[in-house]
Amino acid sequence: MQASPTFNPWRVSVAPMMAWTDRHCRHFHRLITRRTRLYTEMVTTGALVHGDVAKHLRHEAAFEEPTALQIGGSEPQEMAHAARLAVQWGYDEVNLNCGCPSERVQRGAFGACLMNEAALVADGVKAMLDAVSGQIPVTVKHRIGIDREERYSFVRDFVGTVAQAGCSVFIVHARNAWLQGLSPKENREIPPLRYELVHRLKSEFPALTIAINGGITTSQAVEEQLHHVDGVMVGRAAYHDPLVMADWDTRFWGEPPAGDGRQGSDGTLQDGWRLELERRMVAYIEHEHAAHGTPWAHAATHMLGLWNGRPGARAWRRVWSDHRLKARPVAEVFDAALQARLQAARAPLA
Repeated sequence: MQASPTFNPWRVSVAPMMAWTDRHCRHFHRLITRRTRLYTEMVTTGALVHGDVAKHLRHEAAFEEPTALQIGGSEPQEMAHAARLAVQWGYDEVNLNCGCPSERVQRGAFGACLMNEAALVADGVKAMLDAVSGQIPVTVKHRIGIDREERYSFVRDFVGTVAQAGCSVFIVHARNAWLQGLSPKENREIPPLRYELVHRLKSEFPALTIAINGGITTSQAVEEQLHHVDGVMVGRAAYHDPLVMADWDTRFWGEPPAGDGRQGSDGTLQDGWRLELERRMVAYIEHEHAAHGTPWAHAATHMLGLWNGRPGARAWRRVWSDHRLKARPVAEVFDAALQARLQAARAPLA
């Protein structure tokens, strides 16, 4: 295969998602794609100043690379502290959350409400850039507007102000964030997607790296967006159907896939490759349990989409989701899930 062309590091990424993109999830995703940029769950600066830093930041730096630490905060000194920790713990980027609309985040005066405080965000970006001294990039993830504010000039001015502080990478969720009246889940579904505003940002700020996020669920949709912006961030689609990422290294980076020989002659993913992914994840879970006491159920939940669309997938998920088995060794659960899947696949249709 020819050498891969030079692409910016944000060409394709998986979104930071609370309670989902922990280090176990990122390990699983990295088994599927080597190049896709991964993000942590949001970690508050307060947790990094006053809490258990190792609990929040421990990860497999060499294996997970490239991985970004997303932080939530509004106090520049605390943001700078978090950025220094990102460097110390081997992350490849520190990203500031200016898009989360939850009430808890609002009470902390960060997340999406920071879009009303562009000057404060700029101060925080400056502090983080000074703290990392060019060792890793400082980026911002934000929405296109807040509540009923739908003027393009609002997001344009926000980006312009923060860019003047030295930020050159913006990941834009192409929906408004409604700070009142909608739950976080509703904020991902009800405000309309307006991709054209993100495309316009790229047109008006050609020197900036602009990545788009929101409602993008297929590789074809990623390709379409890359005609307009520098990068695409995929969220829940990558979590629920992780093998959507199986061809991304080749499709978007021009490199060999993570699983050689994984496709049959008809282009579909071979079951043998899925099984190998499962075995490798089980080996990781066994190591995590031996080294850190991690319960298998906590780590295994992230691979429940592995057999989507294949015969026996429901029976397989039922075993891995059965908390009555949580005291059993993970190798036994793996064997039980395998047998349940094969038996269900052989069963005649009703």
